[in-house]
Amino acid sequence: MAYVVTEACIDIQDRSCMEECPVDCIYEGSRKLYIQPEECIDCGACEPVCPVEAIAPKRAVPADQRDFVADNARFFSEPLPGRDVPLGAPGGARKVGAVGADTALVSSLEQTR
Repeated sequence: MAYVVTEACIDIQDRSCMEECPVDCIYEGSRKLYIQPEECIDCGACEPVCPVEAIAPKRAVPADQRDFVADNARFFSEPLPGRDVPLGAPGGARKVGAVGADTALVSSLEQTR
């Protein structure tokens, strides 16, 4: 069970969670952050530092945000715009840097901020 970043992160990307993550499993899309479910060790260090409360354990994601559970996994399992292959589990966000793309769900949402 990994943690998931929900809609509240879109167009905010505070990155406090990235600084707290001991395994560097939080990746930066264009408009939102994503947690790599295979790399996440479920320590929960990211959750309390999120200023917009966008992070929750997968099992505790609110019903109106459940689409983000599958969408978070899709960020890593399906090719993103401009990429030929999925990101997969590259072993650390710092190694990859900002990805510069988002999933179709996030890209389809209107910018609110």
